[in-house]
Amino acid sequence: MGSSPQKNLVTDKLFYKIGEVSSIAEVEPHVLRYWESEFSFLKPRKNKTGQRVYSRKDVEQVLKIRDLLYKEKFTIAGVRRKFASKSQNKQSVSLQTVQGVKKKLKEILHTLNKSPDGKRPRAAVKQTAAKKKATAKKKATAKKKTRESIDENGGARLFL
Repeated sequence: MGSSPQKNLVTDKLFYKIGEVSSIAEVEPHVLRYWESEFSFLKPRKNKTGQRVYSRKDVEQVLKIRDLLYKEKFTIAGVRRKFASKSQNKQSVSLQTVQGVKKKLKEILHTLNKSPDGKRPRAAVKQTAAKKKATAKKKATAKKKTRESIDENGGARLFL
């Protein structure tokens, strides 16, 4: 544990093989494979030949696991709880954020629906205007029907 693992991680590589990750984290490859079986969040991809390929995020997680286990003396179960609590904190923050955004959007919608004079929401004004127009159209149709009369011969006659 002499060299700094962060130096080796600075390279612009997208993926690392298990041997590279084991040298960066200064643990044996079998330890990495064991950690994969113990921590559900640590799932490196496999390439076409079946070799494990770790992303930068995976390598960072391996380094965090190593620090918790070896430097802070956590147990495997303790590391699991630590990562689970981190994910729950992220979810609760995001849930609060979503709720806050939802509330603000409702306020904006309410503001947009208000008419300039502040009396009635615009949507209600539009609905009322549409209802008035439909009612007027129905009345005109009814008047037209009453003007028609059937004469003695059965033919329709229009009274204007």
